Amino acid sequence: MAQINPYINFNGNAEEAFNFYKSVFGGEFSNIMRFKDLSGPEFQVSENEADKIMYIALPIGETMLMANDVPESMGRTNENENRSKIIITAESKEEADKLFNGLSVDGQIEMPIGDSPWGSYFGMFRDKYGIEWMVDFNPTDNGQL
Repeated sequence: MAQINPYINFNGNAEEAFNFYKSVFGGEFSNIMRFKDLSGPEFQVSENEADKIMYIALPIGETMLMANDVPESMGRTNENENRSKIIITAESKEEADKLFNGLSVDGQIEMPIGDSPWGSYFGMFRDKYGIEWMVDFNPTDNGQL
């Protein structure tokens, strides 16, 4: 079956955000590439962009959370736009609480985590980097949406 992996654009703070995500989810980055790693005659990189992230990936379960910093020459990513939300399907209520409480630190909670009218344990927030998340645990569906 096909697999979906979220890919996020940042304005120069992808590494900071991903270190934060790693502190919540655990694990290690499977790949980190900086713009300077690709610098050459055909792809010149300015000094202020050299250490920014060209690509970073954090395995989470069987999926991959990926991102990059958008080069200034391409314009800024609108951090206040209504992006698509990333949904996490937790394996337990305890895991849902841990992920919700960890990722929402210094963010804006849209819907506190708790029992939802549709029967799952659910919460929604925008993290401190502007990324929108939903955390869901449904004990009746064995972790499947």
